[in-house]
This record gives sequence, C-alpha cells and structure tokens, in this order.
Amino acid sequence: MHAWVVDRPGPVEREPLRFVERPVPVPGPDELLVRVRACGVCRTDLHVAEGDLPVHRPGVTPGHEVVGAVAGMGADVRGWTAGDRVGVAWLRRTDGVCRYCARGAENLCPASEYTGWDADGGYAEYTTVPAAFAYRLPVDVDDVALAPLLCAGIIGYRALRRTSLPPGGRLGLYGFGGSAHLCAQVALAQGATVHVLTRDEASRRLALELGCASAGGAYDLPPEPLDAAILFAPVGDLVPVALRALDRGGVLSVAGIHLSDVPALHYESELFYEKELRSVTSNTREDGREFLDLVARYGVRATTHTYPLSQAGRALGDLKAGRFEGAAVLVNDL
Repeated sequence: MHAWVVDRPGPVEREPLRFVERPVPVPGPDELLVRVRACGVCRTDLHVAEGDLPVHRPGVTPGHEVVGAVAGMGADVRGWTAGDRVGVAWLRRTDGVCRYCARGAENLCPASEYTGWDADGGYAEYTTVPAAFAYRLPVDVDDVALAPLLCAGIIGYRALRRTSLPPGGRLGLYGFGGSAHLCAQVALAQGATVHVLTRDEASRRLALELGCASAGGAYDLPPEPLDAAILFAPVGDLVPVALRALDRGGVLSVAGIHLSDVPALHYESELFYEKELRSVTSNTREDGREFLDLVARYGVRATTHTYPLSQAGRALGDLKAGRFEGAAVLVNDL
C-alpha cells in the first residue's frame, strides 16, 4: 500500500513527509483492519510532522480523523463485519486499569496511546484500530464531512464542556479553524452567544455565516464580557488576552496539545475574581459518543476542503499558512 511517513521531523516547508510503499498492516487479535476512505488533516498532524511533539514512533504515518470500511479483523473481535463503516480517532488505547481509567478519566491514562503518533494512522490506504476504540458513525453524513468530527469535533466538544459554560452563556472562541467551527455549532445549538476572535478574515466570515454574534481580530476585546472562552490557536500570547476578556468567575479552556510559551500573567487584571485557566487533554470515548450523538441531533457539519491522499504534504502546508477556513480532508485516490 501507499503511505506517508514522517521521515525527518521539521518545518513543513522542508517536506518532512515522505511517500512510501509499505505492506498492508496485519490487525492484532483485538483490532480492525480499516480501508481508509477519508482522513482529516489536524493541526496535531502538523505538530507531529514538524517535531513540536516528541517522536514516539520513528517513521510514523500521521492521521487520526479516519473514516473507512472494515477490511479485516483479529480473532478476538466481535460485533463488527467486513464492510462496516468505521471511525478511527486520536485516542487509540489505554490500560483500562489505572486509577484514572477506573474513575472514568481514561484521557489521563499514563499508558495511553494515540493514532498517528504512537501507531500508524490514516495518511495511508489502510490502518488499524483496536475495536474497542473504533466509532460507529452517523449514517446520514458523508465520509468527507465526518472525518474532521473524529478529532476536531470531539476535542472541541470536550473543550466546551471544560468551560462549564452556563445555559445561555457568552462564549469566546480564539482561533476559528477545524475544531472551533464545529464547537461553535454545538454551542449555538445549545443557546450560547458566541463571539469569535481570529486573525483570518475568511474565518471571520464563516463565523458570522454560522450564526456567531460577532467576529473580530484575535487580540481585540469582544463586545461584551465572556462567561467562558476557548483558546484553539496554539499561541500562548493569547492566554492573558482571553483571560482579560472574561467576566468574573469565567473559565478559559485551552484546547490544543501544543501551545507556545505563555507570558507572565498579571494577577489582578487576568486571574482575580475567581477566573480559571483549564487545559484539555485528549478525550474519553464517552466524549466521542456524546458528540457524535449531538452531530445527529443538531446537524453539525464541517466546512471542508478536499485534497487527494497523494497531496498530504500540500494540505499540511496550507493548514500552516491558513489558506482555508474550516478543515482539510484527504480523500483516498489510490
């Protein structure tokens, strides 16, 4: 099969990905073999390719927003049939027995493994996934529209939950890419007033088209104090900016796996009055199932831009340069 691998992590302009021939993977006893039909291009893939995240598996194939079909399975798998539509997401495996898993916080499991970082992902014709971590998908959404939901959507949903946004609350979204534009749709459907702050003019237009109340520059103040905010842009300089925009008792949730350094915070203007700063670490499978249920209920849809699988490097470059709004999706053209 054809697959992309991270040959030498570094700036995407230096083409860290290499297109190679590899054997079709053999699923383990508890795994599904998946024929990839579409794979979303996530900013985490960019962090893996550029070396912002430490190398976990040399020569890894990125990609963790996979929609495909079951092409085979291990001897221990039950409940799946060849040809079934299947989703593969970021969280690949946990130990299931640690103190975190026992309390329902499997996203904090120290032994957790991740698709496209610890194991080969979806920038390929085939991938594998433990059956217990595979998702059954809504039937009325096509492959391309579904792919970004499997990380961008799920992580955005967890980030929204982490804000403890009150009913009818005022929410600020800093950055408006693949994850934020899905999160906004859920928040709007649940009655929130959403203000978007982003550098990109096309993304600001998309935010208004989706029904957001305002769309300004990333460093602007929103038109009203915020009950909660989510930082999607991996820019640490925006942390104090967002904290200053919060009303008393507001919560800022940081959604990314990677963030540039945060400057020193001024306690009185940025943290006083019981403001809170919270991080987001991966997601649980329950987050994923809840979000996919909301997709069906609210009609959440990704704004997508497709690239053939053979042009994965260009898709990552366009993501880094901000050349599209919404999300990029690789379509298997091989």
